[in-house]
Amino acid sequence: MNALQEIIAAFEKATKAGQKTALATVVQLNGSSYRRPGARMLINDIGEMTGAISGGCLEGDALRKALLAIGQQQSKLVVYDTSDEDDVALGVQLGCAGIIHVLFEPINPENYYSAIQLIKKAITVRQPAVLVTLFFPENKRAEQPGTCFLLEHNREISGNIPYNFLEDSIIAEAKDALTKKQSTFKQFIAENISVTAFIECIEPPIHLVIIGAGNDAVPMVKIATCLGWEVSVVDGRNTHATPDRFTSSCQILVSKPEKVLDQITIDDQTVFVMMTHNYNYDLAMLKALLPKMPEYIGMLGPKLKLDRMLEELRNEGMDITSEMLQKVYGPTGLEIGAETPEEIALSIIAEIKAVLSGKAGGFLKFKNDVIHSREAIKTTEKRVD
Repeated sequence: MNALQEIIAAFEKATKAGQKTALATVVQLNGSSYRRPGARMLINDIGEMTGAISGGCLEGDALRKALLAIGQQQSKLVVYDTSDEDDVALGVQLGCAGIIHVLFEPINPENYYSAIQLIKKAITVRQPAVLVTLFFPENKRAEQPGTCFLLEHNREISGNIPYNFLEDSIIAEAKDALTKKQSTFKQFIAENISVTAFIECIEPPIHLVIIGAGNDAVPMVKIATCLGWEVSVVDGRNTHATPDRFTSSCQILVSKPEKVLDQITIDDQTVFVMMTHNYNYDLAMLKALLPKMPEYIGMLGPKLKLDRMLEELRNEGMDITSEMLQKVYGPTGLEIGAETPEEIALSIIAEIKAVLSGKAGGFLKFKNDVIHSREAIKTTEKRVD
């Protein structure tokens, strides 16, 4: 279960118990922070928190602000300045070198277009969606519009933009974000209003398909599940592919290799790792996967094994293009000196994350620039007539 799913589950549990809740969301960031915009935390009126908006340094004050928002039933914007190591306003010297804007929204369970309901709708299907949150960074004391609009992959719209004259502009920006699959920050300036929009692209969680249900697949499943990824384990042996060997949320498939893809939907967030230790099964899976070109195909074992498989497929008449080969990672995993099944699982999952994030997987200490690009969180102005 990923962070958003945990928040939805916590909200439904709190509502069933008659508890009031508020959602805290990092909506804007200047500088550095442990969590990025889009980080969320749900707080109920008895002080229970689900999710996180920092590494733990802001949660204490965030709890107080959330309870205030619940009590007043009014959205609030709070700014935390962690750029001054001598600033003890929060009781600790954070030294994160960032200014963090956190929006606190009380959630009305009866509001079909509340932030929680829009998030729930966004993650119901494995398709990207765009969520729009409006706030006034220059006027923190004003009642904040909050999370109000959702654009789904099929261009279906839910929610309401509270300013009619901004509707066309915001919808256009949301469609652009959905096409590019990239979140943006826009400050819309009109004659009598200036409002900032966090236009957030929400993508489905990574779906890891592990081909092979041996003992070395067990730590792979555990780590991926901890990360909130969806996991499927596939094997031709019903003695190995059994639910009692893996986490309850893991999908188990007993299948011949040529039938596997009839049961798996491949999208941009679907990745495969082949680790059956059965040459012929892996070869048949590789033959089926190459034309589909998922973003990542990992092959456990030496490079010689992969080279032999590719040569056999070519001899069968298969046209293996350079574009196909770019998706294949064999031997799979980052070079971290992994020896044990747990270490190997860590190296593979780290490589998958790096590939899907477009990163090289190197040492941060040798990075000359900041860890996260400032351009990704830059707010640009847009004037509306």
